[in-house]
Amino acid sequence: MYLCLVKIKIEPHTLVRGNERGASEDEIVNTLENGTDLVGKRGRMGKSKVFEFQMERNGLLYKEKKIDVYYVIEDGFIVTVTVYVFYGKF
Repeated sequence: MYLCLVKIKIEPHTLVRGNERGASEDEIVNTLENGTDLVGKRGRMGKSKVFEFQMERNGLLYKEKKIDVYYVIEDGFIVTVTVYVFYGKF
């Protein structure tokens, strides 16, 4: 499936969690459009992408961050469910 041909609807919950966990709206969209496929729970799909980070977070220096976005397809839209962010070297 080519997600870039489908409209993306980012739910407010995803933006809140992204902000808390360190993922911007642009990074969420980039992950959906260019990430690798993940299999989620309860019929959800996901995309994952590693970004260069080279910054400090919570007092530790990390080289990269990996963003996992989970979503469902509803009425021709990608509707985000949540986002997870992992820090380290991937």
